[in-house]
Amino acid sequence: MKFRALIVAGLVLGASSLEAQTPEVDEIVHRANLAAYYQGKDGRAEVQMTITDSQGRERDRRMIILRRDQADTDALEDDAYWSEQKYYVYFQRPSDLNRTVFMVWKKLQADDDRWLYLPSLDLVRRISATDKRNSFVGSDFFYEDVSGRNIDLDVHELEETTDVYYVVKSTPKDPDNVEFAWYRSYIHKDSFIPVQIDFYKGGGDKYREAKALKVETIDGYPTVTRAQMSSLESGSSTIMEYLSVDYDVGLPDDIFTERYLRRAPREYLR
Repeated sequence: MKFRALIVAGLVLGASSLEAQTPEVDEIVHRANLAAYYQGKDGRAEVQMTITDSQGRERDRRMIILRRDQADTDALEDDAYWSEQKYYVYFQRPSDLNRTVFMVWKKLQADDDRWLYLPSLDLVRRISATDKRNSFVGSDFFYEDVSGRNIDLDVHELEETTDVYYVVKSTPKDPDNVEFAWYRSYIHKDSFIPVQIDFYKGGGDKYREAKALKVETIDGYPTVTRAQMSSLESGSSTIMEYLSVDYDVGLPDDIFTERYLRRAPREYLR
């Protein structure tokens, strides 16, 4: 069966039991967003990124990702899915990216604020809303993939429910602001982890594919610890492997400010 083939190696969540009633599509999408981006009140992850081009040549990136929610997301009310959120991504390798910082303030009612600090130029650059669908430091991931897309920007439709997945089609409300026509998500019924997301052009051709290659339970949270983004047009792909993940570490709010773009918070990056 088509959807069973999507269960990737290392996915240890188990088959979903049949539910008495299928949730509404908005609830499914909200819970998937929570599972993908809001586990715990904050988090720290050490990440290895490997970019492979169409000729098999590899480039590596090593980074620390810090994340802090601005509200308690433990409860499953609507507001819990929409906490404002801050990300701080500090690059360690390769040498030409060392000390580069990408920072995001996710907003509820406005465009997210994004900054990129380039230490070689000692320059802080604001990333405009129109740039969020561009490559993240030369990888197949986009800036928006790293910090998450606002699900209110899309219209969601539950296409199918299988034994294992909710299959959701999402169409942008403003197609002029994105390069895709729609995307389809395969959301695991037990964990609400999006196991695969396929992006399509207007003619119906799939051109990008995101996969969760490995999911582990960390501090009680189902967590994607190995993910892949593939460009079907260029033939390149990028693996993000989470070497360590910690939740609820008590990150202070002030490290997610412009002053720490140039002066990295070392105690939280060790």
